[in-house]
Amino acid sequence: MVALFIDRDQGHFKSVQSIVFFHLFPRVFKKASRNGQLVLYLGSRDFVDHVDSVDPIEGVLKFQQSALGGRKVWLQMTCAFRYGSEDLDVIGMSFRKDIWVHTIQLFPPAGHDPTLTPLLEALLKKAGEEGHPFTIDIPTNLPCSVTLQPGEDDRGKACGVDFEVKAYMAMEADDPDEQVDKQDTCRLIIRKIQYAPNQTGPGPKLAIMKCFMTSDKPVHMELSLDKEVYYHGSPIPVKIKVRNETNKVINKFNISVDQTTDVVLYSADKYTKNILTKEFSETVEAGGTFEKALSITPLLANANNKSKKGLALDGKLKDEDTNLASTTVTRPGMERDIMGILVSYKIKVNLVSGGGGFLGGLTASEVTGEVPLILMHPKPKGQYLVQHLIAKYVL
Repeated sequence: MVALFIDRDQGHFKSVQSIVFFHLFPRVFKKASRNGQLVLYLGSRDFVDHVDSVDPIEGVLKFQQSALGGRKVWLQMTCAFRYGSEDLDVIGMSFRKDIWVHTIQLFPPAGHDPTLTPLLEALLKKAGEEGHPFTIDIPTNLPCSVTLQPGEDDRGKACGVDFEVKAYMAMEADDPDEQVDKQDTCRLIIRKIQYAPNQTGPGPKLAIMKCFMTSDKPVHMELSLDKEVYYHGSPIPVKIKVRNETNKVINKFNISVDQTTDVVLYSADKYTKNILTKEFSETVEAGGTFEKALSITPLLANANNKSKKGLALDGKLKDEDTNLASTTVTRPGMERDIMGILVSYKIKVNLVSGGGGFLGGLTASEVTGEVPLILMHPKPKGQYLVQHLIAKYVL
């Protein structure tokens, strides 16, 4: 027996399979070649890296066999790192490095026979009789999509790691002597993303003891976060405990968040950029104590972040907004060099004493501590309902 539901748009009954498709595939991504001979269909442009596995890319390519003229139809998936704009590619020197390339001969058939899933069946219905299904498995050791924010004067594609699905007509898959007409090529940029794991560890902690410049007794500071992973856009309460054994008054707390981008593919470049600085007017008297959680929220929209060249962002798709890049999460044994770009964050807390009076900042002293921060996206809530419906009624 198949349960029935009312379709909200059409006002009539539909099966659970239709409801599942409505939730899973509310939008079909379609890209056609300039001459319209190739049309690529995908149910999503975001593919999730679960650290130990990656969601496969499932799609359909539509083409007319009569337009091939003896050529073959190829499908190519590329993960590449771009570290320079296209207009800088001169005298044969490319500022793009392919990390991984996978090519499939889609026609004439050459052994690629994917198992039809609900998504492929839905896309085939959309494409019609000339549709050909395909599935591409992405290795687990590839980096996630990352874009380095361009400057105001930068043109062309931004630097970073991107993934591209390309379909084209050619006699051979990759013959340097064969000129492939751009009219017979279609490309679609996709993203490989990571969601926060279901199970996470305890939040980081730090305990330090340090003396101010002109004091012989120390300040004790403890920093901690409630949990290991925080979501983009969520407030982060930084718990601070202070025991001030000095004879100086602590009159200011500065909390900052830094993003470190480690470019590991072609060099040992490492860039650290401040993405948030917030001052709190808290006071700890000489010999006094302090315990409180001070809240911060690092966002791309904060301060001048949107104008900071080189800030790492989650891979941006055309005409779609993005956010600060998620923390890079790797599994043991992964090759560091192939990851392209590694992104990490840290929270720094500065306790400031003095700075007033006739000498001003010359008499100011600071105590600084820092803890790591993991920023990621939560798994979409609707995903679990859809999985339950598929398991119960479709599979």
